Amino acid sequence: MSKDSGEDGDRSARALAARAAWLSHVGGMTQDQIAVELGISRQRAQRLVARAAAEGLIRIRIDHPLADCLELERRLKRRYELNSVRVAPALGATADPTHGLATFTAPLFEKLVSEEVPQVFALGTGRTLNTIVDQMQAVDGAHHKLVSLIGNVSPDGSASFYEVIMKLAEKVGATYYPMSAPVVARTDEEMALYRSLPHVKSARALAEHADVALVGIGQMGADAPLFVDGFISEPELLELQRAGAAGEICGHVFDADGVLIDHPLNHRMVGVFPSVSAMRVMCIGGGEKKIPALRAALGGGLMSDLVTDERTAQALLK
Repeated sequence: MSKDSGEDGDRSARALAARAAWLSHVGGMTQDQIAVELGISRQRAQRLVARAAAEGLIRIRIDHPLADCLELERRLKRRYELNSVRVAPALGATADPTHGLATFTAPLFEKLVSEEVPQVFALGTGRTLNTIVDQMQAVDGAHHKLVSLIGNVSPDGSASFYEVIMKLAEKVGATYYPMSAPVVARTDEEMALYRSLPHVKSARALAEHADVALVGIGQMGADAPLFVDGFISEPELLELQRAGAAGEICGHVFDADGVLIDHPLNHRMVGVFPSVSAMRVMCIGGGEKKIPALRAALGGGLMSDLVTDERTAQALLK
């Protein structure tokens, strides 16, 4: 065997060890499950996890650039003309993709807010972003500003359960500006009233001129977050579905071509829709139910940067 082939073989084995460690320590899989997932024996799975520990790949996160994920990143970036793409290793078919995606994305967020140049970060809401912030370590970001892109109140007056701006502000020490208003107004008159409020006007103005938007993405099936979390009614969800709804970002609903739907609900969203023409829009989302929404948003150019998981990336390239 040549020296080069030996080095290639070692890199391949090390990558497999990193993948096994990811499945074990992030995915919470047993050695038997890892063996099935990777198509290897249980004994080899045990040796791979042990090797990852021995070679220092395991800290809090798995520190290894998986070649398969890097290739997916390259292909997605080229196909959709994105500024950047990051792909988290898959956790296995039965695992919740949000957990692995959050663990993978947390250090990316930490790096963003560690930048020395002061920036304005505009934030969406939702389960994915909420889980990412939970995974973050404390970072000195007091020189930045955080602003909400979306309201934080449902029609019955209850607060949004997945509001992330205050939680992130605690982690980074930044000044924050919540969008203290309903997600969606009930009438055009209410919409005009909410947008005329000084604190809403100032938050919207700051959000419209943000440097970076950090957003999740919502599906528009029966389990649509807008519906499940009480921001829209079932009849309204059905209306949007009939109008061709494929997904939503910050409450703004778009069709399969990534075009915002001409519907009264879209016109009554109190918050700001982040535009790639005005700012860097980093979208974080993964899992089978998110694929139609992600494909539509990518096709419509609704994001400049993408963070997703390996299985979702593969589906988006098909």
